[in-house]
Amino acid sequence: MKVVILAGGLGTRISEESHLRPKPMIEIGDKPILWHIMKEYSHYGFNEFVICLGYKQHMVKEFFADYYLYASDVTFDLENNSMQVHNNNSEPWKVTLVDTGLHTMTGGRVKRIRQYIGDETFMLTYGDGVCDVDISKLLEFHKKCGKIGTLTAISVDQRFGVLDLRDDNLVHEFAEKQEKDSSVVNGGYMVFEPAIFDYIDGDDTVFEKGPLSKLASEGQLAAFHHTGFWKCMDTQREKEQLEKLWASGNAPWKVWD
Repeated sequence: MKVVILAGGLGTRISEESHLRPKPMIEIGDKPILWHIMKEYSHYGFNEFVICLGYKQHMVKEFFADYYLYASDVTFDLENNSMQVHNNNSEPWKVTLVDTGLHTMTGGRVKRIRQYIGDETFMLTYGDGVCDVDISKLLEFHKKCGKIGTLTAISVDQRFGVLDLRDDNLVHEFAEKQEKDSSVVNGGYMVFEPAIFDYIDGDDTVFEKGPLSKLASEGQLAAFHHTGFWKCMDTQREKEQLEKLWASGNAPWKVWD
């Protein structure tokens, strides 16, 4: 099963760093937050990734093209123009990097990677948030519900898609970015059937405002409740909070240890 990661936005709220690199390439510790997210999924056996790129996409492509240089010791034989890799610590990942446009909206980015998904169930998340959700249980829940989509519902004081949830574990209304004191919000870490592509019109479609709202109104969007750790790196302050957790050696999202 493939994991789609939205990594093409401008990251304007964390402009202190995003003017230099795309937000998913901002480092926590010495690795991009994108790497942390991929390590989470890999821990549960999901190693095929489709990454939706846009802003400064070349930096993401260069990171994976040079991954051996980041993860291993290497010897360069300049006379013979060869490279030998030692102690290969690279990951068992297959990564497809897709240019989904500089100004394409989130829904449009998902629409553009349809050819790489085919007619299979796939996972989808944002390239700037980490958590300790049990992804295997999330997938099991999605299959049990039998809906087109499942998202991970988080209780948090934030500025994200607010959900109207009831006792049947369905999302009855999806209201994007409402200001409320304490709300259940969309934390990403979603699972979809390929029918979701039929809900996306084109590049101007905002995934959260159009497709998810329509799924909710049709009773086709389930909510997997997660009460553990979740954090979106939306600002410099939140980036520093994640840095401190990582430096402490007790980062909650480091499930692969």
